[in-house]
Amino acid sequence: MELILRQVFESQMMSLLDGFSSYNQIQPEKYERYKTTFTTRWGTFTYELMQFGLIDVGATFQRAMHISFVDLIGIIIQVYLDDLTIHSRFRNEHFKHLR
Repeated sequence: MELILRQVFESQMMSLLDGFSSYNQIQPEKYERYKTTFTTRWGTFTYELMQFGLIDVGATFQRAMHISFVDLIGIIIQVYLDDLTIHSRFRNEHFKHLR
């Protein structure tokens, strides 16, 4: 967190985006879906998308964000768990960075 604060310190504008529940868009590999198996009285089921409560969901989501924004992290974007901070040194650049 201290590193993120140092990187955004001189920014004139920043936006905080919360990726809450965005991990629900991540699909586990087909061969790993058995790990999410659960049984009800109606049958046995597996999740096709990541679900909250699974081990390492937060770390998996953060890794996906790092892969997605590899060229921008440390320049205009900071990622911490499921939060994205987009910052701009100058106000007039900020909407371009958000896009």
